[in-house]
Parts: sequence; structure tokens; C-alpha cells
Amino acid sequence: MIWSGLFVWLADWEHVTKQPSNNQREADYQTKGEMMVPKHMFLTRGVGVHKEKLTSFEEALRSAGVAYCNLVSVSSILPPHCKVVPRKRGEQLLKPGEITFCVMARSETNERNQLVSASVGLAKPTDLGTYGYLSEHHAHGETDEETGEYTEDLAAQMLATTLGVEFDPNVAWKEREQVFKMGGKIVKTQNITQSAVGKKGKWTTVIALAVFIPPENVPTRSRK
Repeated sequence: MIWSGLFVWLADWEHVTKQPSNNQREADYQTKGEMMVPKHMFLTRGVGVHKEKLTSFEEALRSAGVAYCNLVSVSSILPPHCKVVPRKRGEQLLKPGEITFCVMARSETNERNQLVSASVGLAKPTDLGTYGYLSEHHAHGETDEETGEYTEDLAAQMLATTLGVEFDPNVAWKEREQVFKMGGKIVKTQNITQSAVGKKGKWTTVIALAVFIPPENVPTRSRK
């Protein structure tokens, strides 16, 4: 009994001495926090047509190459140092069934000849250590160009107000785009847009997405 009690005491003592220090806990917490901030993303789009509304959405997801993920929509911040990679590369870094965060725009119709569109816009600051913006917009009756320009403009405006860039909201986007980029604080704006015309007796769904790649899925050599 004495020896068994001693062994229990030694086991408990070993457990206590192996507990991480406060510094180690803080380091682990920071590491986990960094792992939650995406460093890579890709843009994609898709269209689906089916007599069932939900199935048309599924077809759109397949068209966009992300149907095998559990997508979670998030708000519109582009993390600092987040790189935009080609769609094909992005798809290769996703795993079936995993929780995947994204910014998604979605539009649908079951009316014949109705034009629907969905778009995601991106505005990236010159200082890569500063966050950028993503915007989403869906519409009926707007062309690819109209919807794409709107979302790109929206993302740029949100970033501009954050950076203190002055602009006239009443001028056309093309003119305002030059003001933003000539100011030196916004380096890049772009959009990805999908449109389609509704068909009689079927649902037509269009989607546009900015998909964040889980950091742990990215090979170590590619994380920098």
C-alpha cells in the first residue's frame, strides 16, 4: 500500500512538472491565433440550372469547384498579407467536408429570360500589412460589367475611407478608380462576377465567391 501510494504521488508530481509554463501557453495561444488568419484565398464563380431551387444552388457550387466543402459565409475583410492564388491551386488545397470560410454573393430566379448576377469585389492596400476589403452584391437585371464595377467600387470605397483617402462618391467608377490608385494607398482592385438568364420551368442560380484557404492546408514552403 505504501509503495502504491508513492507511485501515485510520483505520477501526479510528474504530471504537474510537465504542465506548460505561462510563456508556453501564451506562445501556443498566439500560434493558434495565427492559424485562424488565412494567408491565401482564391476567387471563383459558378452557375446552376435545375427544376429544384436547392439543387440549382448545388449545381452552381459544383460549377464553382467548392461543392465538397461546408461553406461558412463571413464578413468582408481581406486579412493582411493574404495572397490571391489561382482557382485551380486553391481547389487543390481544400479538403472534402472541411469547414471553409468564404465571402459569397448569390442570386437566383425561376422566371424566364430574367437576368441575374452575383459578384465579389476586392480592394487591396499598398501596405500588405494592412487589411483590405471584399464586397458582395447580387442583382436582377444587371449585366456582368454593371454588377462587377459596383462591387469593385464598393470594396474600394470601404478601403479608401479606412485609409483616409478623399474621393468624390458622385463621379463614375473609372474616374474614381484612378484617384484611388494614384493616391498610392490602394494598389489593386478587381472583381469576379457571374450572370445568367433564367429558363422557363427551372431555377437558375449564380454565385461568386472569395474562398479562404485554411492555413494548415498550405505547405510550409508556401506560407510566406
